[in-house]
Amino acid sequence: MKDQLFAVIDVETTGGGINGNRLTEICIVLLRGPIVVEKFTSLINPEKDIPRHITALTGIDNAMVADAPRFYEVAKKVEEFTRDAIFVAHNVNFDYNVLRNEFKELGFEYSRRKLCTVRLSRKLIPGLFSYSLGRLCDSINIPISNRHRAEGDTDATVILFQRLLSLDDDYKVINSFLHVHSRQATLPPHIEAEQIHGLPESSGIYLFKDRQHKVIYAGKAIDIKKRVVSHFYDRMSKEYQLGQETYHIDHETTGSELVALLLEAECIRKYYPKFNRAQKRPGAVYQIVSYTNQRGILQLALERTNKLRESIGTFYSRALAQEKLEFLCREFSLCPKYCSLQRNVEECSHYSIVSCEGICSGKESVQAYNEKVRAAITSITEESSTFVIREKGRHFEEEAFVLVKNGTYQGFGFIDAEVQVSRVEDYEPFLKRQTATYHTHKILSNYLRKQGTPEVIFFENEQETEMEKPVAGAHRNALIMATHGTLTMEF
Repeated sequence: MKDQLFAVIDVETTGGGINGNRLTEICIVLLRGPIVVEKFTSLINPEKDIPRHITALTGIDNAMVADAPRFYEVAKKVEEFTRDAIFVAHNVNFDYNVLRNEFKELGFEYSRRKLCTVRLSRKLIPGLFSYSLGRLCDSINIPISNRHRAEGDTDATVILFQRLLSLDDDYKVINSFLHVHSRQATLPPHIEAEQIHGLPESSGIYLFKDRQHKVIYAGKAIDIKKRVVSHFYDRMSKEYQLGQETYHIDHETTGSELVALLLEAECIRKYYPKFNRAQKRPGAVYQIVSYTNQRGILQLALERTNKLRESIGTFYSRALAQEKLEFLCREFSLCPKYCSLQRNVEECSHYSIVSCEGICSGKESVQAYNEKVRAAITSITEESSTFVIREKGRHFEEEAFVLVKNGTYQGFGFIDAEVQVSRVEDYEPFLKRQTATYHTHKILSNYLRKQGTPEVIFFENEQETEMEKPVAGAHRNALIMATHGTLTMEF
């Protein structure tokens, strides 16, 4: 293996999700063993605008790539350069998937064996504080210049990889990283082993597609490769049939399990895959509604529905909705009879709520009572917080975030750790907008209820000043939103 070719690669991109991330620059250094043989580097016209925050990070703007070759003009060079080589990169799945998607846009399958210098470094140089490229190079005295440009990062990765080769003289570790699980030899008939080999061992979602590339199953996993393989070795007839109908597998890494859950829900809503049973239907929700009765009294009531209607608050369980009604009744001295907590009674006599001030017995005026009801309704609206949940990203130099604005789930995104954010508006350029549904409401509610100390940042009244509260307080306020607040949903 001393004559093995390695292609050390780094790419810069426009940013975006699985289908929108386009190349702006590529650098490939070809090594035979530890010896550098050749280098190829080029700017790439991504055929779309480069966002300003990407330009701020990389220095690559629209003018720089205006006259650069498009990917199809360099695709043959890239394919030939890497044809007999093992694909090497720092956080290899990112660079590999960007290139694979570029080839897919041209109608070609791109498949190479991969090595990740992050994983190799963790194995061969254990115990470092950080394995991000910049900090790792600082730790072991590797010079790195022209940071966040393809050639500068590739040159540093080449030196790092040469160090790793010197620490693995018999290639024992490298061979173990390249080893394909033997049971993959019995994969379903239409799945190539390379498709499985190219899957990451990290959190994200995966899509099984049929011959026509129609999505037939969407799933989420903490380890995508392990979870995908498990489908094909399950003896249940459903899993067998899924394997027989699967021709293609796509995936998107998220780093965060929460983001994976939310993205899975969006894929099921969008594609309605034939093999997914859960989340295909929204399920019943419970809504607090208000109406004026014949006496002119503003009443609150609880409705169960499968369709979203105009309401004061929406809840995914009856218990939560009932709890909220009882809370409002006590907090604002409302009448249990006119909050649908007691029926068929002349005057209220609730077993635990004794705060009624007499609207049911004529001791309180309708006008005064209705003012209290309006205040209760306003209180629910004010609980609809704007906040961000921060999670780990897809690699060491990135953070994931989930944005809820005025009580409504907006979507998720990823931010480079070097980008400064201090206002809710700062998250917008990085946001991948999603549809708020019954299932995203439930996912967020369960997450906030179960997590002991999630990293939540609250923004007050959407002003420019960020009001970051202590974790315990943030968790408590988030739980109020999750259990009692309002989320806008679509079905």
